[in-house]
Amino acid sequence: MRRGSAAVLSRARAREEIDPAAILMALPDPVLVVDRAGLIRFVNLEAQEFFDVSAARVQDQPLAELIPADSPVFVLLEQARLTHSSVSEYGVTVDTPRIGRHFVTALAAPLGDPPDLVVLTLHERSIARKLDRQLSHRGAARSVVAMAAMLAHEVKNPLSGIRGAAQLLEESVGEDDRMLTRLICDEADRIVALVDRMEVFSDSRPVEKEAVNIHAVLEHVRRIAQSGFARSIRFTEKYDPSLPPVLGNRDQLVQVFLNLVKNAAEACPETGGEIVLSTSYQHGVRLALSGTDSRVHLPLLVSVQDNGNGIPEDIRAHLFDPFVTTKLNGTGLGLALVAKIVGDHGGVIEFESGPRRTVFKVSLPMTADPDGRKAG
Repeated sequence: MRRGSAAVLSRARAREEIDPAAILMALPDPVLVVDRAGLIRFVNLEAQEFFDVSAARVQDQPLAELIPADSPVFVLLEQARLTHSSVSEYGVTVDTPRIGRHFVTALAAPLGDPPDLVVLTLHERSIARKLDRQLSHRGAARSVVAMAAMLAHEVKNPLSGIRGAAQLLEESVGEDDRMLTRLICDEADRIVALVDRMEVFSDSRPVEKEAVNIHAVLEHVRRIAQSGFARSIRFTEKYDPSLPPVLGNRDQLVQVFLNLVKNAAEACPETGGEIVLSTSYQHGVRLALSGTDSRVHLPLLVSVQDNGNGIPEDIRAHLFDPFVTTKLNGTGLGLALVAKIVGDHGGVIEFESGPRRTVFKVSLPMTADPDGRKAG
């Protein structure tokens, strides 16, 4: 037998030896297969551990024996059957006397044509981290709001008096002492400028939203970047041209992505720097709002990726907090402002970071009207 033929035969045998059921059994997340009647047809090992039951115990039994019948999971299964597409929902609570309370992401995918079976996957740890980030980012923004209001009242007004007093002293002292009075004035001006930057956080007026073409926003940001701070960096665009409009405020979205692109540019290496701007549609992604029964549809994903050294491990947990920065002369307010604006839009921002690859991902709502008219 020829060597090439032997290699092909070897690969064919290797494929035959792969058992799909064994792959499902090895997955680290609970996986169940449910039929049209709501009966369980398959559970992997992780699902058996998650629900504390054996496969023999739940085989051909109603899913309602494992998950309460009023759970959003059942709505998700029906949506997958009706739409013939994968759907998911963040923030689903699975709470039973047997296993206690778990906070998961539920993903349902139809199996077969017609889809008589649906594959249900539950992700617990990953969504917990995602929601923890979301809440901490919004908490960071709220802390800056309170700080801005306090500084404007308790610091800015006294600084005006200090500066005035220094100017009066300047008229009656010698040249050597004037250097000190000018230093007082300069430092007072610097602090006032910082407070002015923070006062934007205390603006609690509702955001005026309309249909916004996110690709036009990204193109505007790219042009600004390439004509200035990112002149030597290569940009790559991976856009989904069928993306519907974002429900948002154009100027604020420009501010968000200009800040993210500027941070990416500063993180890029001096030679060979690259920033990747991408957009995509996340089918069926919804986020449960903490403390409410409402769920927000966040199907629009916008990503800003750079090939820098990554974010230091010791600041990742607090990256969106105010005054956290790795820049020599940075104020640490840029990402806090980004978190506030994204939160005001009802969106979520998260990031992944490693050597040569850091990605900031912003999930945003779309307009209710696909034709782009302003949503109510």
